[in-house]
Amino acid sequence: MKQRLGTLCLLGLLTACQPEHPVETAHATPAPPMAPPPVSDAQASRIALQAQFVDEAMGVAILPLPGFTLRRDFRRDYLATDDWKAFARPDSRGKALAALVLEGSDDVTAAELRLGISDDPDAVANCLEVSDSALPSPRDEIRIDGQPFRHFRASDAAMSHYLTVDAYRAVRQQRCYAIDLLIVGTRPEVYDPPRTPPFDTATAQARLREALDAIRFVK
Repeated sequence: MKQRLGTLCLLGLLTACQPEHPVETAHATPAPPMAPPPVSDAQASRIALQAQFVDEAMGVAILPLPGFTLRRDFRRDYLATDDWKAFARPDSRGKALAALVLEGSDDVTAAELRLGISDDPDAVANCLEVSDSALPSPRDEIRIDGQPFRHFRASDAAMSHYLTVDAYRAVRQQRCYAIDLLIVGTRPEVYDPPRTPPFDTATAQARLREALDAIRFVK
């Protein structure tokens, strides 16, 4: 009897130590990231005064950036399509807004940031899709001027030519925003005599990532 009473007392003490409400052990699914609030008219005006490129209708601007040349199209002599975004489907519709071309880019190696936008319903619906050419590296989220972008890396090659892309995609104001960091060129050893690239890939990648800081949203 004494042993039974001791067991019951021990069980009672354990029960008393339990919290009134059970602790939830499962991890809740995190809420999707919230887009930043719209930019005020005063903020937009200040950005426009500083920018080297502004498209108020599309709500985006590009600040001046040393070492880069602003271009308003994607037509180039080197191997790269002029589509509004990298690896766009043949029937995809969008607009090439602007590009920041790294100074020194030539037909051996070129690097540039491209900004394209589409308000086509199909393009918007498929904005965040990952290209079939995407590498198996992690697909993560990157914020550009506070706006969350889906990021993936992709590449393509043909004969002695190559193309690598860091792609960023976001939907904002019912539009698809596509920002692509492109490095494109030809292997220098195929030339006779071999040519010297204007910069190496690591340097180009670092400068292009810096160029992301020049993007501003104005609505």
